[in-house]
Amino acid sequence: MATQAPTPLPPAEARSLRDLSPTQWKSGIAAWLGWLFDGLDMHLYTLVAAPFVAQLLMVASTASDEVKEKSSWIQAAFLIGWALGGAFFGRLGDIIGRSRALSLTILTYALFTGLSFFATQWWHLLIFRFVAALGIGGEWAVGSTLLSETWPKRWRPWIAAVLQTGVNLGVLLACLTGYVLSDTEPRYVFLVGIVPAILVFWIRRHVPEPAEWHAAKASGNSKAPPVLDLFRGKIARTTILTLIVCASSLSAWWAFMFWHAQHLRHLPEVATLATPDINRLVSTTFATVIGVSIVGNFFSGWLARRVGFRNALVIMFLGMAVTLWAAFAVDRSAVSLSRFWMPAVGFWSGVFGLFTMFLPPLFPTLLRTTGAGFCYNFGRIAAAAGTVFSGALTAGGNFRQTLFAIGFLALIAGLTAPLMPAHPPDSES
Repeated sequence: MATQAPTPLPPAEARSLRDLSPTQWKSGIAAWLGWLFDGLDMHLYTLVAAPFVAQLLMVASTASDEVKEKSSWIQAAFLIGWALGGAFFGRLGDIIGRSRALSLTILTYALFTGLSFFATQWWHLLIFRFVAALGIGGEWAVGSTLLSETWPKRWRPWIAAVLQTGVNLGVLLACLTGYVLSDTEPRYVFLVGIVPAILVFWIRRHVPEPAEWHAAKASGNSKAPPVLDLFRGKIARTTILTLIVCASSLSAWWAFMFWHAQHLRHLPEVATLATPDINRLVSTTFATVIGVSIVGNFFSGWLARRVGFRNALVIMFLGMAVTLWAAFAVDRSAVSLSRFWMPAVGFWSGVFGLFTMFLPPLFPTLLRTTGAGFCYNFGRIAAAAGTVFSGALTAGGNFRQTLFAIGFLALIAGLTAPLMPAHPPDSES
């Protein structure tokens, strides 16, 4: 690989886009593209889960209990891999640097998403998705820290919105892939996931390590603190509260993201359609949910500027809970769900963009990607359990009661968020 770019001096606080240094632009582009491809690779499976797993199991009906069970286990493995990847690559980012670790995360999720094409057994797919998730989880921890250390602190609410929009646009690319390839075998969508590997070569040549990381490494104690420091002293309370918020909110969101597509597929007026038509409906609904999520990103950023990060978290989580309850309290038609209620839930997912700038500054510099990555991605383990558990509660293909129940998880996040400590993002908003 190419020689690492020279270490920059800490930039002066920029007041406008034209004041940003070339290093800041490169860091921003690298993190944003990493998140774009994150979104692409993470949701390719969600779009084709039922038909692909049915094909691997050689089962005719996508509504069979075996397909439901195995597809939920694959998704659970993915979420656990995401959690472990956040912790592993987060730690690596503190030790070897943000740019180097970012390159490794992207290479990991690109290659193993592509390998999913070659799965011939359901457990092959489980392994490939698990390893790909290691990179996806790590990219969140490293990319968010890279941005928080290089871009102006007063811009954090808007940086959060723009960064999350990269994920949303990646998901839209996944939806487009599913739509265009709706007449082909489900496995072909995974070949698109190889594309992000190209980005690694540009990052290694052009994106230097943040000056703040270099300064911390050059200080008297350049060794990264042990991971157990997250649970010691004053930082322990922050770690525990952050784990609760992340676990409950991510469980709610991922249960919705995975099961709403399955619920839509098996509504009476949808189940009788031809398979390509069902695939296109699921893809377009998914795209609409994510398109509305982009609006939610900027709304949450505006909200954080107005009322602070913690209050914005409370409002967004409570909004998600109420919308889930309203959407799934009664039986609704595929038209009302796909055109209004499901996208309305997506709007409140803009809250997750705030995490990118809210979490890293809670932790010391040499524990920053470790702490943010561990806390945020630990929620994936809870989400994995929630995905399997919620699937087990559901009879047939009707997930209405399950989708209604996950609103209470969003409520828990909303009630816990105000207990989190005040820190620079609140004061700088």
